[in-house]
Amino acid sequence: MTVGHREDVPDTSVAGMRANAFSTFDEAWRLGVRHFDAARSYGEGEAFLAAWMSERGHAGAFVSSKWGYRYTAKWQRTAPVHEVKDHSLANLARQWRESSALLGSRLRLYQIHSLTPDSPALEDARLLDDLERLRDSGVAIGASASGPRQAEIIDRLVSVERAGRRLFDWVQATWNVLERSAGPALRRARNAGMRIIVKEALANGRLGPRGDVAPVLAEARRMGATADALSLAVALAQPFADVVLSGAATPAQIRSNMAARQIVVSPDALAGVGIPADLYWSQRSQLKWT
Repeated sequence: MTVGHREDVPDTSVAGMRANAFSTFDEAWRLGVRHFDAARSYGEGEAFLAAWMSERGHAGAFVSSKWGYRYTAKWQRTAPVHEVKDHSLANLARQWRESSALLGSRLRLYQIHSLTPDSPALEDARLLDDLERLRDSGVAIGASASGPRQAEIIDRLVSVERAGRRLFDWVQATWNVLERSAGPALRRARNAGMRIIVKEALANGRLGPRGDVAPVLAEARRMGATADALSLAVALAQPFADVVLSGAATPAQIRSNMAARQIVVSPDALAGVGIPADLYWSQRSQLKWT
């Protein structure tokens, strides 16, 4: 679901995708990236990451992954359905076994994938019991939020307790200069002691160099920067942001993304390009899988 992704990775065989992933991981590592975020529904993402870490011997990587969606595309980008949401207890058990078998002790954070207000996960006492057991075994527990009502999910996560402790240590949410609605809830969560991962900081490529947000492209040109680096810099400037995910698909993209570290901006930069959450998510739903 990234603008122009078909051109980024033309060889979509398993071997081609694996080689491209390794090259991108290598460049990310060289540039100082140490947090890698995957999910069970990301095709062979966990397998590629596990193999790369083993081959390179990168013991210092912090790996987070997510459960809750089943990958169904069978390696076909034209598949009618790419993933199916399943926040059941049975799926948690199955996907935890799969994730931990691949990633082992490097898997430090396990997250519910894309919680929305209609998800049953936070109402399932047995599921929360299993997450508590994972937490007590030393794995941090988190959740990613999605959709125009992210703030509701974030505030609920702060209040979920088991055995007198907050169950969720981390929250991952969409925040970018177009979709800022989760910001106040993320600040509340950060103030409560949770750690925050910002996802979709480039709005699925819309805030990159081939994106469609003219003011961002213009401001980047004025600053002598690229649109992706500028957009990521604004996300990094948010006081709640502990981790900002890149989503780069090639070594060149990770180099461009990492230039964000050299850009000094205000947290309110590009505030004028923000749009209502409902509109943003409606537009996002129209993006084509490529």
